[in-house]
Amino acid sequence: MTTTMQRWAVVAALVAVAGPALAATKVENAWARGTVQGQPSSGAFMQITSTEGGRLVSVASPWAGMAEVHEMKMDNGVMKMNAAPFLELPAGKAVELKPGGYHVMLMGLKQQLKGGELLPLVLTIEGAGGKKETLELKVPIKALGQ
Repeated sequence: MTTTMQRWAVVAALVAVAGPALAATKVENAWARGTVQGQPSSGAFMQITSTEGGRLVSVASPWAGMAEVHEMKMDNGVMKMNAAPFLELPAGKAVELKPGGYHVMLMGLKQQLKGGELLPLVLTIEGAGGKKETLELKVPIKALGQ
């Protein structure tokens, strides 16, 4: 990882835990895949840890027409991708969103995702008793080929 990307990763981590001093959820190692001009979709990846447990119930970005949590998995020898209505976040356990597994799917991109820029992303977590927590992130974009 380049020094610039390391700095952006630190910024993203700090933004993720900003807000309430006792935030129940933290996001680490967040990044989004860069695109070429006109590409309609991309993915964002991260590790999410909820101290109290909960569910990731929605994702949004002003740079995308739609953002959803998707899961990729093998089904009878064929890789398939489907939207997940939510993502369970067991208490104290990091859940990894990564290429080839669960990830944030950004569709209907309104602009190119360029390496070195920061993608605004909002995660909504529903905790015990239906209490909602909103995380406003600035996710570093990795240029294609990185």
